[in-house]
Amino acid sequence: MMPYITRLIEDKEKHLFDNFMDSHPEGHVLQTWGWGELKSKTGWQPWRLVLEKDGEIVAGISILERKIPVIGIPIFYASRGPVLDLKDTELFDTLLSEVKKLAKKRGAIFLKIDPDVPSADLTLENYLKSRGFRSAETDKGFEGVQPKYVFRLDISPDEETLLAQMHQKTRYNIRLAKRRGVNIRIGTKEDLPQFYEVLKETTERDNFLVRAYSYFEDMYEILNPEGMLELFLAEYEGKLIAGTIALKIGKKAWYLYGASSNSHRNVMPNYLIQWEMIRWAKSKGCTLYDFRGVPGQLTEDNPLYGLYRFKKGFNGEYTEFIGEWDLVYRPAVYFLWNTLEPIYSNVIRGLIAKLRRR
Repeated sequence: MMPYITRLIEDKEKHLFDNFMDSHPEGHVLQTWGWGELKSKTGWQPWRLVLEKDGEIVAGISILERKIPVIGIPIFYASRGPVLDLKDTELFDTLLSEVKKLAKKRGAIFLKIDPDVPSADLTLENYLKSRGFRSAETDKGFEGVQPKYVFRLDISPDEETLLAQMHQKTRYNIRLAKRRGVNIRIGTKEDLPQFYEVLKETTERDNFLVRAYSYFEDMYEILNPEGMLELFLAEYEGKLIAGTIALKIGKKAWYLYGASSNSHRNVMPNYLIQWEMIRWAKSKGCTLYDFRGVPGQLTEDNPLYGLYRFKKGFNGEYTEFIGEWDLVYRPAVYFLWNTLEPIYSNVIRGLIAKLRRR
């Protein structure tokens, strides 16, 4: 008899699911109940599957289901999942078997995963290959579903040590912002409209797309009450000049969104706001701070090189993750998906670019 009990988690047990994510070493905020709720407002259907043993959850996965355009057949995506002891092959095999049953019931083409695991971990890569996963890597790098390259900082040392380990220019800019009178405070839902205006200013300057305001409002309403999200604001002479959104679960924190005004950039608010987020994460018991995406092409002519240099200055460890892996359930349809999806995406990007130029 299988030692595990498998079941889908219901709404009334959402805190049971999130408590598991919060306490597990592999837990990730993108695998939480709340993140699935957020994505449900953008066309995804979340499923939360767990394995239990002796009344305790020992493995969990939050799966996002979405029907692909035109053909209307669903795909499965477990953002930064699954969450379990990745070296326990029996447990992993059992979880994959149960996901396959759900996929068959739903008619899913494949399961995509992108574990929060460094690429140096060949044990996991070898396991995935042996179970039929195939690499879904492209040349997208930074533009993957989730960033493949990040900076991660061990924030367990004391503040003086963390500052001393930073690049001299980064440390100088943090202190400069303080001397110039930049004030960092934690925002509320009422501050979101102002934050969003600065975010739009940022996206227009740096030429990338921004989600609708409703997405950020939903994110705040869902995750902030659970203690998983905080809004940080940088003010100078009474004016909002920068803002960030940080996520947190267990002992990990992530810098998710950043916005900065075109005005008063010389007072270096972005440096001070990052430092205050690190201090906040430490105060919440975190030992790891993830700066999120940076480019994989580390040359000065890369348009995103400035972002890399900014994050590098905080002395984080440049980390390449294992990337995206697909477990295919319907090979013929998967081939069609891989052929049509890039064409569809390019058409959509082209239309958006034309609209923005008008």
